[in-house]
Amino acid sequence: MTAIRTVAAALRGIPRGALSLIYPPACSGCGAATADPGALCPSCWSGLRLIEEPVCQRYGTPFAVDLGIGPLLSPRAIAEPPVFGRCRAVALYDSVARRLAHRLKYEDRLDLAKVMARMMSASGRGLIAEAECLVPVPLHRARLWRRRFNQAALLAQAIAADADRPFVPAALERARATRSQVGLSRAARAENLSGAFRVPPAEAHRIRGRRVLLVDDVTTTGATGNAAARALLRGGAASVDLLTFALVGDTIG
Repeated sequence: MTAIRTVAAALRGIPRGALSLIYPPACSGCGAATADPGALCPSCWSGLRLIEEPVCQRYGTPFAVDLGIGPLLSPRAIAEPPVFGRCRAVALYDSVARRLAHRLKYEDRLDLAKVMARMMSASGRGLIAEAECLVPVPLHRARLWRRRFNQAALLAQAIAADADRPFVPAALERARATRSQVGLSRAARAENLSGAFRVPPAEAHRIRGRRVLLVDDVTTTGATGNAAARALLRGGAASVDLLTFALVGDTIG
């Protein structure tokens, strides 16, 4: 550990230009050489399925064709309106987006948080402009202890700093541990998360009457966003929108 700290201290004293010769900028997605740190190479950039208008105004799912008839709602939004007001995401959870999310979450690539947060700030600028505070989807303390960090908190903190909005990570907590959502159906995911979140009474004043922007890395079925938004609304939030890096699904139509 002492040797690592010594090397780190020495590297901090080296000018950025010299460091780039030792550690050339690499693609955040695949590790290929790039011109700028934190950038994506042309191959990864072209493989990122960015979400653009028109989208479902509630779930943020993109439509394949612009129908030109004003705000659009997907069949799912009409049949199953979410608890949160609106959801927006940078890209569909495919190939490059999946790789970036996995590298941040499972490979301890914490440097990717700022890269992903910049893209989220651009995609969610409308939600961010109306938000009065940002709250990350929390991990249960046992899972946080094992992972050592909460990727949603890293993303939310970076977005809040860039937008000069309050970052309130303690405003929402996991009231109980839940099993992994991987492989569960939509109904099972919702059941698994029922009652999983709560607003601590001592923190309720931080969100009471405020428009809250909930932040997570990936939206799969919306069950996590719904459960977290329900807890925030019960805790006194005026409204809750959801911003994530990736969205599982495909275009509509």
